[in-house]
Amino acid sequence: MIQLSGLTKRYGEKVAVDDLSFTVRPGLVTGFLGPNGAGKSTTLRMILGLDLPTSGTATILGRPHRELPHPLRTIGSLLDAQAVHPGRTAYKHLLYLAQTNGIPAARVDEVLGLVGLAEAAGEQAGGFSLGMGQRLGLAAALLGDPPVLLLDEPVNGLDPEGVLWIRTLMRGLAAEGRTVLLSSHLMSEMALTADRLVVVGKGRLIAEGEIGDFTGAGASVVVRTPEAASFAGRLELSGACVQVHGDELLVTGMGAPDVGRLAAAESVTLFELTTRHASLEEAFMELTRDAVEYGAAR
Repeated sequence: MIQLSGLTKRYGEKVAVDDLSFTVRPGLVTGFLGPNGAGKSTTLRMILGLDLPTSGTATILGRPHRELPHPLRTIGSLLDAQAVHPGRTAYKHLLYLAQTNGIPAARVDEVLGLVGLAEAAGEQAGGFSLGMGQRLGLAAALLGDPPVLLLDEPVNGLDPEGVLWIRTLMRGLAAEGRTVLLSSHLMSEMALTADRLVVVGKGRLIAEGEIGDFTGAGASVVVRTPEAASFAGRLELSGACVQVHGDELLVTGMGAPDVGRLAAAESVTLFELTTRHASLEEAFMELTRDAVEYGAAR
């Protein structure tokens, strides 16, 4: 488990993280989302003890990172896959990490095979593609077989097969009871991978909850009927909000069962009655529209 309580980080007058509190529970993949400048990277660095908080705490299994006796065997992390000496081979890079954390050398071959780099074990990391570098970073995160994983943009540079592989891997690790915190800008991938979401903006917590809470909140009902104009008026009298587009109505504030019952009572012919859930991207944009620090001109 990862637990943040009142976590705050100031750089002079700049508040990068502002009284942030949330818990990442075991057995789930928790997505960590926010626009650029939201404080995600600073938060991840404080969890890993790379930056000291101005106030508040970040603990892993009840301890700050600096107090973990064997950090790599407690939490595996991937913040920057390029943070590898370019002259070292993949095998030597992982071997040195294993030796300094009391991990058997045999584990190096295991994780190289797990991430698909067994045949590249003797190649220098400086010659790796972006995707191969990501796989090496993941191998380092998994090296200590840790109960907690913290990964920042782990699918960056991976091909479709690699993206599917890591999605399956993350969900499998969570199913084993591990704690997985995953940060990414790819909303479509997060929607397929995460069980829970934590959304931050301008250093503060905006929302957290099950992923269905985010996509379900923006649900609307699509209705197609030859009596669109008159039925729209009846729906509005019943308290719904309705947008009319030809023979199609977009209804909010009333669920599909109630729309169907009203149509039956009014003898309205329906060609379509479906519920449309907001995508995670739509929900994210709505949640963070007032928390975008570095947005494009409109």
